Amino acid sequence: MAVYTTLSAADLAALIGEYDVGELVSAKGIAEGVSNSNWIVETTGPDGSGGRFILTMYEARVEVADLPFFLGLLDHLAARGSPVPRTIHDRAGAAFRMIHGKAVALIEFLPGVSLDAPSAAQARAVGGALAGLHLDAADFPGERANAMALPQWHKLFAACGEDGLRSIDPALPELVASELAFLSAQWPTDLPRSVIHADLFPDNVLLLGDKVCGLIDFYFACTDVIAYDLAVTHSAWCFSADGSFKPDVAEALVAGYAARRALSAEEWHALPLLARGAALRFVATRAYDWLHTPADALVTRKDPLDFARRLSFYKAQGARVFA
Repeated sequence: MAVYTTLSAADLAALIGEYDVGELVSAKGIAEGVSNSNWIVETTGPDGSGGRFILTMYEARVEVADLPFFLGLLDHLAARGSPVPRTIHDRAGAAFRMIHGKAVALIEFLPGVSLDAPSAAQARAVGGALAGLHLDAADFPGERANAMALPQWHKLFAACGEDGLRSIDPALPELVASELAFLSAQWPTDLPRSVIHADLFPDNVLLLGDKVCGLIDFYFACTDVIAYDLAVTHSAWCFSADGSFKPDVAEALVAGYAARRALSAEEWHALPLLARGAALRFVATRAYDWLHTPADALVTRKDPLDFARRLSFYKAQGARVFA
């Protein structure tokens, strides 16, 4: 989440007036993340008791044509009991509106805290919630290709250029080139597919204690290999701030997942490769953002080398990581 576009107080008040949520009380920009502009919005509530929501303005990476998929998925999962925020529809029933040429949506605010250093018990709960998401999404009728699949990694790295990658770290161009070649040759095509989150970082999960209260930020959700979603989550959750691997968290995450949705032998076998792909995917997007984020954007850039080191770990350890 971030703020790339400014909305005036009058814009915000008029926009909120299109929803049955009461009058605007306050709106505060959120600085985390890199994809969309976001605000925490407080209103008087339809009955005067107050309301809190997330207002999202979709920036360059999110196509308006994809919004029915994203927002419909939220409503589908919420109806199935997954801990996801509902879309707040306006008085005309629309899930999103246009303002200044950009799409905006109002989303339910969920309680909970995003953790920097989750425990094994919390990771187990997250694994179970991710498996539940995959089960609840099984009958969702929408489909969307993964816009951040392997072909896009090639494009992002090409846009960075060797010199750009080298400016981040001298060893990065060689790592990227060798891994792109390996994954392009080995990427699995015959594993079970369904709708996946594809970006379940700790800051996209809200917890109270060991309970998952919210899975949020579905704007990379797509139809892809289910086990890849577990690999993405593994790469995001199972390393400490200093880059060291947390085996207890990793074991708990995978066990929590497998307790709700059993993995096939083929999926287990593919996890080490999928984890390498997950790590490279985030090297790609973080390197691109590192080199191309506007200087005046209210956003915190994320270090691509964090995931370069995780990629090197997965390469060195292989199947032992998931044994």
